[in-house]
Amino acid sequence: MSHFMQPELSRSSRTGLVCGALTLLSIASALVADSARAHGEWHGQIKTFATFPASPGFPEGIAVDGNRVFVSGPATFGTAGRGPSKIFVHDRDSKVLKGTITVAGEALGAEHALSCIAVDGQGRVYALSTQLGLLRFTKTGHGYVQETYGAPLPDLPACVAAAPGEACSPTPFEVPPLPNDIVFDEEGYAYVTDSFQATIFRYAPGGGAPQIWFQSQALSGGGPLPFGANGIRLDPLREHVYVSVTFSLSDPSLGSIYRLPLVDAPEEADLERVHDYTAGEAPDGFAFGKSGKLYVTLAAANAISVLDEHGVEETRIESSPGDEMPLDAPANVAFNDSAKTLLIVNHALLSGDPDHFGVLRVWVGDKADPLEKPWLP
Repeated sequence: MSHFMQPELSRSSRTGLVCGALTLLSIASALVADSARAHGEWHGQIKTFATFPASPGFPEGIAVDGNRVFVSGPATFGTAGRGPSKIFVHDRDSKVLKGTITVAGEALGAEHALSCIAVDGQGRVYALSTQLGLLRFTKTGHGYVQETYGAPLPDLPACVAAAPGEACSPTPFEVPPLPNDIVFDEEGYAYVTDSFQATIFRYAPGGGAPQIWFQSQALSGGGPLPFGANGIRLDPLREHVYVSVTFSLSDPSLGSIYRLPLVDAPEEADLERVHDYTAGEAPDGFAFGKSGKLYVTLAAANAISVLDEHGVEETRIESSPGDEMPLDAPANVAFNDSAKTLLIVNHALLSGDPDHFGVLRVWVGDKADPLEKPWLP
C-alpha cells in the first residue's frame, strides 16, 4: 500500500489522512486478533534479510533479479523537505548491500516518493515515482543511469463531474492519482494500479503516456484513507490479472482480491472476486508461488495470508516472540528461490518505528512463479 499523497494536497489534509489512517489501522489490528487465531497460524521463525535506513525510510517495493534484490522507498506522507527517494541493491545470498540508486530530479520541497518496482529482461529497474512517473534505471559500470520511461499518471476528474466523453475516474469524488504497483506481461505492457482513481493504467512497450486499461467503482477505496486498487500480478497461466483492493468503498473493513482476464479491453462484467478479508486486514501487495499459492500481505493484520489456487486461505504467516524483527505493516513480497524463502518488505506504517524498516525472510518451501521480464526497447 503506497502511503503518500501528491503535492496538490495541503499539509493539513495530509495530517488529517495520516491521523485517520492510524485510527483505522489501530481498530483493524484489534479486529483481526481473534480472526487470526481462528485461521491456521504460521509459527515459523521470521528472520531479518536486510534493514532499511530511516532516511528515506518506509520501504515498499521489492524485486529480485538473479542475485540482486532491489528495495525502494519512501512510501509515506510528509516527505516534503526530506532527502531523495532511493533504491537499495542487496546481494540475494550474502544479504550484503551492494549499491544505492538515488533518484535524481525530484522537487524535494514538495511531496515525493517511490512505490513499487519491476525488472525487465535486460536487468533494468523500473520504479513508480509520484512526481516523475515511471522511471528506468540501467546499470552502467558501478552505478545506474536514470531515464524517464513513462509519463506520470493523469489527474482524472470524477466521472460525476466530467464532461461527456471526457476520460474520468469512477470514484465518487475527485482525488489525485496515486501510482502503486507495477507488473509486466510477456509482450512488454506494464500494468500500474492507481489506488485513488479506481483505475488500472497500461504503458505500451517502450513507455510513453499511460492509457486506461480498466476502471471500476469496485476498485475505489473508502474510509479515512481511501486506498483502493493496490497490488497487481499475473496468474501462473498468464490468463488473468489479479489486483487487491485494500479498503472497499462500500465497507472500509472489507478488502478483496479480484481478477480480470488478460485481454486488451476487459469489461466490468469480467471482474471476479477471488477472496475477501472482512476484518479490516488491509490486503496490500502479493506474489504467486510456483506451487500456485498466492502470498498476500495484510498490512493491518501484520501477517501474510496464504491462499490456495481456489482462493481459500490455507494459513497465515505471523510473528512469534523469538523473531528478530516483528512483522509491521508488511507491504510486498518476493521470493529467494535458492533458499525457498519469502522476502517480506516491512513498511512499518502504523508504528513508524525506524527499527522495523527492512526486509524479512521466512522459509515457505516454495519458489516464485517467475514474473514476466520482457525485452524492451
